[in-house]
Amino acid sequence: MEYLSKERYDEIAAELKHLIGEVYPKIKDDLAEASAQGDRSDNAGYREARRNQAKTISRIRFLQKILEHSRVIDPGHLPKDEVCLLSRVEFTNLSTQTRMAFQVVSPHEMDLEAGKISLKSPIGAALMGKRVGEIAEAQVPSGTLRLRIESITLD
Repeated sequence: MEYLSKERYDEIAAELKHLIGEVYPKIKDDLAEASAQGDRSDNAGYREARRNQAKTISRIRFLQKILEHSRVIDPGHLPKDEVCLLSRVEFTNLSTQTRMAFQVVSPHEMDLEAGKISLKSPIGAALMGKRVGEIAEAQVPSGTLRLRIESITLD
């Protein structure tokens, strides 16, 4: 079971609707057109259409599985005093005294450039359940990071 924000759930549902309603029918038309051109074994257009069909079907199935096994999380039921899914956490790396801020999200929402880390990442997992002032220890490839929680907000 995965938990998603309402925003991400809607994005996935919209992508799925677009793939099923617009992209896949076009691929079927391209495939029929390429197939009508004759010998399939020596038809680059046909092979390309088949690759696109397989890729699109794979993406559709993946998105369907995400939606089937996901639930939208209600931020109103989340604790505000400890790090949980959808928390925005500001913390200090105690070895470098560097302050950072990230939002803890599901793996399907992770986007480091947007400041979103997965709750399954080493840092995200170490932060989960911690409160302001507590120290989280994250095992990363370069060693152990000691992170002091400075603030927690729920968006």
